[in-house]
Amino acid sequence: MGKLEVVLTESEIQKKIDELADRINRDYAGKELLVVGILRGAFIFMADLVRKLEVPVVVDFVAVSSYGDATESSGIVRIIKDMDESVAGRHVLLVEDIIDTGLTLKYLYDYLKARGPASLRVCTLLDKPDRRQVDFQSDYNGFTIPDYFVVGFGLDYKQLYRNLPAVYALPPGGEEETCLQGQGRRNL
Repeated sequence: MGKLEVVLTESEIQKKIDELADRINRDYAGKELLVVGILRGAFIFMADLVRKLEVPVVVDFVAVSSYGDATESSGIVRIIKDMDESVAGRHVLLVEDIIDTGLTLKYLYDYLKARGPASLRVCTLLDKPDRRQVDFQSDYNGFTIPDYFVVGFGLDYKQLYRNLPAVYALPPGGEEETCLQGQGRRNL
């Protein structure tokens, strides 16, 4: 049976987060930033990112669904939890774990843009451009990766693997039940 294969190590991810935070700090110097995380996948990436930001930060979250338990987006985006903060007149950074089809981010971007922010940018940890179905690019992107189904560092498969410290490729066929049996967390 398959094992999870490392795509990005902890140290590679942390180095990239430092680089992204440096760019964001420069771009928003002297401004307050409303950082909006897309639940659930972005929470670990967002936590690490906001700890590196030196500008004043307000944090909020939005929860959407387009995958369910599948490995393919349904193409239908549903808002499950809306934000508590108003975006009107504010500088907003939308944070997502991964952009693949672009459907979810395009939907949320348009949704937030219609609420009148002073500025709206998107930061993603991962980008899979081979899967893009709509023309959408993030303003800040950590890594461009091939078309693997990835887990770890907040990304999941059927709500599992979010707690892994790095990013891993899930073996073909969704062999998730056997990936972790008898393996230490660090020896995936």
